[in-house]
Amino acid sequence: MERIGVVGGGLMGSGIAEVCARAGRDVIVAEANEPAAEAARTRIEKSLRRAAERGKLDNPDAVLARVRFVTDLEALADRDLVIEAIIEAEEAKVELFAKLDKIVNADTILASNTSSIPIMKLAVATSRPQQVLGIHFFNPVPVLKLVELVPSLMTSEETTARSRAFVEEGLNKQAILCQDRAGFVVNALLIPFILSAIRMMESGFATAEDIDHGLVLGAAHPQGPLALADLIGLDTTKAVAESLYEEFKEPLYAPPPLLQRMVSAGLLGRKTGRGFYTYS
Repeated sequence: MERIGVVGGGLMGSGIAEVCARAGRDVIVAEANEPAAEAARTRIEKSLRRAAERGKLDNPDAVLARVRFVTDLEALADRDLVIEAIIEAEEAKVELFAKLDKIVNADTILASNTSSIPIMKLAVATSRPQQVLGIHFFNPVPVLKLVELVPSLMTSEETTARSRAFVEEGLNKQAILCQDRAGFVVNALLIPFILSAIRMMESGFATAEDIDHGLVLGAAHPQGPLALADLIGLDTTKAVAESLYEEFKEPLYAPPPLLQRMVSAGLLGRKTGRGFYTYS
């Protein structure tokens, strides 16, 4: 897999594009419009500069030169692998996979970076369900080593094997294999933990600071659950929780009222400057 396409140049998409380019791949990032494409370019360039300043990267300009930014999905026609990293909304993803299926080569693998939506729902929107799977990275993509590989019931063993080789040998990351269930492995464990922390704060049991300090200093977590929710994005946290609840109908997956109100208010965490904490 030498030619990689990434649809969506937000926080996750730009990170995926960066690690692929740093691994020597030819990368195309497809965005909805020119301003979004330029924002993706700026995001990747800043990340590469930071890596160079820390001595983690020798030639950021050479890496950036391997990434092209487009606004037309047709530019992805020659890609070996296309990874979707758009908004965490099932309808939008299904529509995108149906479009990509008609554009890319017959042997192209289509992957989703979804954190919760069942892969089968995306696969059946295409004529190639055997070549569709989840390749779920974690934020920040250039730093975190884990990738969840999520084949559906229809995904071929060859697709899974090729994708695993790309992740582990091509990108030097660690892959784990997950069943196609909402939340996969990490979020199925992580989201109820975060929701429990939100309910604790919402009930007045403890402040956000005390909850996070408790887990950092008392359980050796690198970051507290509420600070982590801010990093993930409260809208994404809510979307994953809703997907988990829809599939399992377990109360522990239901988004707490406080989370729903904060998302309605646009208090989404770090990306908006305010969530459970305020960011400059």
